[in-house]
Amino acid sequence: MTSVTATTDANSKTSADAQSAATNSLLTPDLNLFLKMLTTQMQNQDPLSPMDTTQYTQQLVQYSQVEQSMQQTTALNNILANLSSQGMTQATGFIGREARFDTDVSGLKGDTPATWSYASTGGTPSSLVATIKDANGRTVATQTLDPAGDGRFAWDGTRTDGSKAPDGAYQLSLAAKDGNGNDVPMVINSVGIVKDVVTDGANVMLGVNGLRLSTGGLVAISAADTRAVAD
Repeated sequence: MTSVTATTDANSKTSADAQSAATNSLLTPDLNLFLKMLTTQMQNQDPLSPMDTTQYTQQLVQYSQVEQSMQQTTALNNILANLSSQGMTQATGFIGREARFDTDVSGLKGDTPATWSYASTGGTPSSLVATIKDANGRTVATQTLDPAGDGRFAWDGTRTDGSKAPDGAYQLSLAAKDGNGNDVPMVINSVGIVKDVVTDGANVMLGVNGLRLSTGGLVAISAADTRAVAD
């Protein structure tokens, strides 16, 4: 895993350097043109009516501002690359751990089920029905859960018709009712084992069961849980 992280960090640094180079390539022609025009203006000014000192100073200030902008852009890109590398280094500690995210979408991959945790945010449900939808919003399975269960649900990909759903992202919704038939609000989190860490140069993402989930949505990290499907 260390080698993968090192390669990704290098790619991140390369991306930042490329952005700086691209910015410089855009500004350099403008700077060169400005200097050429300023030099030509000075060489061809009317000796009897030379360039006003104030105008000359203003043009030098403009040049200085453009040059500073280039330097600041390069420095900012370097800072972002360093922060991304630090984030990658810290996030590698999540690999092999169980992560919980603030989303109701979880990944199904191979023999590893899509897993969620859930909890009531008001009241105690007396009935609980889970509905799983695919990435296109189609319902692929429904299942009645034990409202007194441990607040964890793992779906092995078996559709309502008994067929096996393909790998991918699936969304869980819960219909919870109390003893009087009133709706009970529920909070749902995606759960899975972190397999790898990647970055696009700005954001650090955790690879969990075939999905890329942002560390910004991370709710909790714990030791890997190998419990079976909750009924």
